[in-house]
Amino acid sequence: MRVAVVHDWLVVSGGAEKVTRELLRTYDADLFALVDFLDDTDRTFITGGRHARTSFIQRLPFARRHFRNYLPLFPMAMERLDLGGYDLIVSASYAVAKGVRKRPGQKHVCYIHTPMRWAWVKEEEYLRDHRVTGPKAALLRWQLDRLRRWDLRTNAGVDRFVANSANVADRVKRHYGREADVLLPPVDLDLFPLHTGPREHFITASRLVPYKRTDRIVEAFRALPDQQLVVTGDGPELERLRRSAPANVRFTGHVGQQELVHLLQRARALIVAADEDLGLTPLEAQACGTPVIALRKGGYLETVPGGLGCRFFNEATPDAIGAAVRSFLEQDVPAQATQLRDRITPFSSERFRERFRQLCEVTLQA
Repeated sequence: MRVAVVHDWLVVSGGAEKVTRELLRTYDADLFALVDFLDDTDRTFITGGRHARTSFIQRLPFARRHFRNYLPLFPMAMERLDLGGYDLIVSASYAVAKGVRKRPGQKHVCYIHTPMRWAWVKEEEYLRDHRVTGPKAALLRWQLDRLRRWDLRTNAGVDRFVANSANVADRVKRHYGREADVLLPPVDLDLFPLHTGPREHFITASRLVPYKRTDRIVEAFRALPDQQLVVTGDGPELERLRRSAPANVRFTGHVGQQELVHLLQRARALIVAADEDLGLTPLEAQACGTPVIALRKGGYLETVPGGLGCRFFNEATPDAIGAAVRSFLEQDVPAQATQLRDRITPFSSERFRERFRQLCEVTLQA
């Protein structure tokens, strides 16, 4: 059986890329993407060193840094990827990967991280966060409407949706009118070993883009001068955050997998403030025995426990985040590292691959 795995774009290593890593470990597959600009370290970790077969956008001017500017071309580029000759297409989609063309006799299973967030879920928030106004906003709204209509048409080519959470399965039902199996993303327990030693700092780890609300977390630590916050990740918000951050906040930029694990293991808690589709990093932190302080919303309701040292805050504001950190510091019972680790076992990579393969086999036999 020939298998093709399709990813939206390969630029950095994040949660979606870690899922694609496991899909490539499930099947000996060829890899496709709109663009592939991974550095050598991330490529080795995610794809085992292989390069994706890419679209014409890879070769357009300034694509390495500004490929998102070619958004109007994404549907055409995805549909032009040649997946002829494959028996099974597996797309890992949070944007347009599910829109690949399927030929007669092929089956397509889509592991969906979310229907396009900026087109279906958070359009107004996206425009506000990126300060898009006036004629440019009107043009972008028109383009997003075209994307939504294209996105709906491509649903016919998907034989089975597998959602990364009940939260996303609900979106698939609401926006696409389709049912989806739920399979939470995998945690490689070998990569995130339990740590029971001393812990020194708080950490937030994500792409530094507006919807992650890292600025709110950074601002919260202005009122917590005795506590250290480590901000891990890269993105367009990095320099702005650095300029405005208090002295007790340290920025690492993008770090490799080994350094990320080291920072998570020695953190008092991971802090996350986005309204996420799911959020893989909280599961990875718990695998290390590190508790999580999270926004009480979205996918975190499925991945963060209410106890074992973990805390929720109800609004993504500096005051609410700061209050949650103070409550965490004042707790009488320390975080139960071993219990946090134990609850992650059902999310292991091995179980993910086994369940995903089962869903594909059922689809192939239908």
